[in-house]
Amino acid sequence: MTEPTPRRAVLVAALAVAAAATAATVPGGSASAATPAAPRVPGPTVDNRFWYSYAHWLAGTHRGTTAVGGSRPGLEMAAAVGRTEYADPHTGRKATWEYATWTSPVHRSGVPATEAIASWNARTPAGTWIQIELRGTYTDGTTTPWYVMGRWASGDGDIRRTSVDGQTDGRSTVWTDTLALDSPAAAAGLRIAAWQLRLTLHRRPGAGRGPTVWLAGAMVSDVPDRFTVTPSAPSARTAHELKVPRYSQEIHAGQYPEYDNGGEAWCSPTSSQMIIEYWGGKAAPSSLTWVNPRYADPQVCHAARSTYDAAYKGCGNWPFNAAYAATYRGLAGVVTRLTSLADLETLVRAGLPAITSQSFRPDELTGAGYGTAGHLMTVIGFTAAGDVIANDPNSPDNPAVRRVYRRAEWENIWLRTKRTGVSGKVTSGSGGICYLYAPALPNRAQIRALRAVGVL
Repeated sequence: MTEPTPRRAVLVAALAVAAAATAATVPGGSASAATPAAPRVPGPTVDNRFWYSYAHWLAGTHRGTTAVGGSRPGLEMAAAVGRTEYADPHTGRKATWEYATWTSPVHRSGVPATEAIASWNARTPAGTWIQIELRGTYTDGTTTPWYVMGRWASGDGDIRRTSVDGQTDGRSTVWTDTLALDSPAAAAGLRIAAWQLRLTLHRRPGAGRGPTVWLAGAMVSDVPDRFTVTPSAPSARTAHELKVPRYSQEIHAGQYPEYDNGGEAWCSPTSSQMIIEYWGGKAAPSSLTWVNPRYADPQVCHAARSTYDAAYKGCGNWPFNAAYAATYRGLAGVVTRLTSLADLETLVRAGLPAITSQSFRPDELTGAGYGTAGHLMTVIGFTAAGDVIANDPNSPDNPAVRRVYRRAEWENIWLRTKRTGVSGKVTSGSGGICYLYAPALPNRAQIRALRAVGVL
């Protein structure tokens, strides 16, 4: 039901140790008496930038890559510019790969940020994989190193897809899928003012074709420290519900423990599979032959295997889930943050369900019947009163997945950045994290909705 080690909780715990030694504060925390926080000026808290059009791919710096057109433009290898040996830390296998790179233009964010999360959509045939890196420019003009935000392939026959923890320059650190400033409240307002991506495409030497990248970019944010949020008013007084398939993670408990200890922890891939199938995506029979034929919903097992992060040792890597969704024909996926339930209502009324990340005690969400340090569920609609209709994969069976949760409770557990756990200790919240999966060629209503919430 929960992610194995929620990444924001790890981040807060680790930085709290550093804060104790330096009198700094944890991300999003209150400033110490010695280092008072600057007054916060209200304004936008999230900035998104994604490259996906032919013109986008023509921009930037190409080293062996080229933009390709067609119904879904992308980035491909034109000619390898070198070879590199990669020793997979999770298998011990070493192999030589040809590579080419594309470096994006510098994006100056509209939100000087404390966190950044990259997203990408790609096709990686057998014998290929990609590496995604992000470099930030601080508000003092200095830059971060090139941080690896993921080494990714849709399959696991060539490399194990993996995040790379332990990357830091002493002022920012990568925690699984999130680049975060170490002590934003105590660093005299230090923020990430601009950033750029570098994509490295790999293929086996002599191969005729490498990967294709259709979309790449990032969401950066500076969500204020908060234990509670002011509830939003419902945007309409009529019910609206999307017909999204229902899948329970719990019926997979004990299955394939090599992927995050089995199905009880598969909230993220189970939620992803629901929306993939809402959009008509269907796992190829050949991709399911490895699944025990006695298991129900084998596509959920496939989703878990296809999102598993070998370093994180879990299936809850946010961008890995979005990248998995985009392996289905005509589908795009990104990770972002939204600012209120009004944003989700805008999306749902345009036919766009969304996956949200939240954590809560059992007493904080009426009707859930459980508590969690990190859980994903799918928002599929709203009642006439504005309450949330969610497909919650932490349910005993598929028919029980549909739930209705109270609006104010649900909005608070999703949007807050801090919370008090069962033990009384302060821990973290996701601050509005959301996976959005939509057609790569959205219709006009969907484009309007995506623009309204700041994704396009």
